[in-house]
Amino acid sequence: MKRFIFFITLLIVPIVLKAQEALAINNTRVIVTSDGEIDDECSMVRFLLYANEWDIEGIITSSSQYHWRGHKWAGDDWIDPSLNAYAKVYSNLIKHDKNYPTVAYLKAHTFLGNVETEGEMDAITAGSEHIVKVLLDKSDHRPIWIQAWGGTNTIARALKTIEEDFSKEMDYVAKKIRFFFIWEQDKTYQNYIRKHWGKYNILTIISDQFEAIAYRWKKVQPKEMQPYFEGAWMKKNILENHGPLCASYKSHENGDFRSEGDSPAFLHTINTGLRNLESPNFGGWGGRYVKVRENTWLDYVPVPEYKYPEGRWYGSSGWGRNSLKKKSKSTKEQRNEYFKPMWRWSEALQNDFASRADWCVKSFEEANHAPIVRLNHPNNLKIKQGRKVRLSALGTNDPDGDELTYNWWQYKEASSYKESIKIKNWNNQKAVFKIPNRVNKGETIHIICEVKDNGIPQLTRYQRVIIQVE
Repeated sequence: MKRFIFFITLLIVPIVLKAQEALAINNTRVIVTSDGEIDDECSMVRFLLYANEWDIEGIITSSSQYHWRGHKWAGDDWIDPSLNAYAKVYSNLIKHDKNYPTVAYLKAHTFLGNVETEGEMDAITAGSEHIVKVLLDKSDHRPIWIQAWGGTNTIARALKTIEEDFSKEMDYVAKKIRFFFIWEQDKTYQNYIRKHWGKYNILTIISDQFEAIAYRWKKVQPKEMQPYFEGAWMKKNILENHGPLCASYKSHENGDFRSEGDSPAFLHTINTGLRNLESPNFGGWGGRYVKVRENTWLDYVPVPEYKYPEGRWYGSSGWGRNSLKKKSKSTKEQRNEYFKPMWRWSEALQNDFASRADWCVKSFEEANHAPIVRLNHPNNLKIKQGRKVRLSALGTNDPDGDELTYNWWQYKEASSYKESIKIKNWNNQKAVFKIPNRVNKGETIHIICEVKDNGIPQLTRYQRVIIQVE
C-alpha cells in the first residue's frame, strides 16, 4: 500500500510546474541518468547550456562500475552546484531562447536513483519511480531518449517495476523508449533489460567512440582539432568571463579540456539538421553507429572480419578503448577511422559550445546564433541513374544577418553507395551532380549541406539530402 501511495504521489505535478510554457512542444524528450563522475559534471555544464533543445523529463543520479555511494562517490547532491550556477545565468539565457527551463523545473525533475552499489537494482527509488511515471504517462506518446551516462541499473529497476506491476503496458512503454548508453557501465542491461525487454526490439545505441572527447582525447583528436580543447581556447571561450556556470566547469589546472565522455548521449539529440535521430547509421554530433544484433547499434570497427562480443560493450571489450592501450595491435589509420564519426564535428561543436557560453553573459545582439538551413526541395529524393540532382539551399538565413558560406559534401560512410560523387558548385547555395550509371537501383547517396556563418565564434548547421536511386 505504501508503494502504491508513493507512486500516485509522484503522478501529482505541482500547478506551478504545469505553467512551464517555455518548453517547446516538438522538442525531443530526454531522461538523463548519471553517476556524477567528474566528466559527468563537465558534461552537465554543456547539457544545461543546451537545455532549451529538449523536454527534460528527468535528471537522475545512478551508480556505475566506477562510482557508487561509498566508492569514489561525488555525493547524492552532486548536481546542486551546477543547477544553482544555471539559476544565476538563466535570466541571460532566455534572452537568446525562451525555451530554457527554469531552475525550479529542473530541480523538480531531479531525483536520486539506485546508488548503493554497482549494478544494484533491487530497491525502488525516487529516480526509478519517476522513470516509471514518465513511461506510463499516456498524455504524451512522443519517444523518450533515456541516456545512461553511468550504469543502467536505475533504468533497469524502473523497467522491472513496469514488468511486475504494469505488465500489460510493456509493449506501449517499449515503443516510447530509445536508449543511448555510454558503455554498459554495469551488468544490468545484459542481465535484465536485454533478457526481459529484448523481444520489443528497443532501439539501443551503445557508444565507445565517446573516447574522442573523454579523458584520452589527446590520443584521438587529430592535431588540427586539438587547439579547440587546449587551455588557451578553453579559458578564452568557456572558463573565464562567461558567468558562474561556465566557471564551474572542471577543466585541468592549465585550462585544458578534461573529459566529457557522456556528452555524445545528448549531442545525438540536438537538432542540427543532420537527421541522425532517424537512424544511428546516419551520423551526427553524437557519432555514427552500425547495427550489430537485434536493434542494438555499436561503433563501426574498421577491421576486416572483426567479431563483436556477444555480451557487454564497455571498457574491457570496446574496440576503441582497447586500441588506445600500449599493447594494442591497431594501426593509426584504423583508430583514425574508428573515432572519425565523433572528431569530424569537433570544430563545429566546440564553437557551438563557445556561443552558448556567450549566451550566459551577452545580449542577443552581442552574441552569435546558428544559421537556419533550409532546402528548396524535399530532403528525400528518388532519382534515376544518369540523371542530374539539382540541390538548393535557397531560403537559408542567419538570425544575426551574418554572411554565410556553403559546402555540399558526400557523407560516404552513411551512404550505401561508397564511391565518390563529383559535386559541381559545391561551395554555392545551389549545387548539382550526376548519378553515375554504375550506381545500383535502390542504393542511397547522402549529401550534406553544411552552412557556416562569419560570426564569432563561427557556427555551423546542416541539412541532409538522401537520394535513392531508381
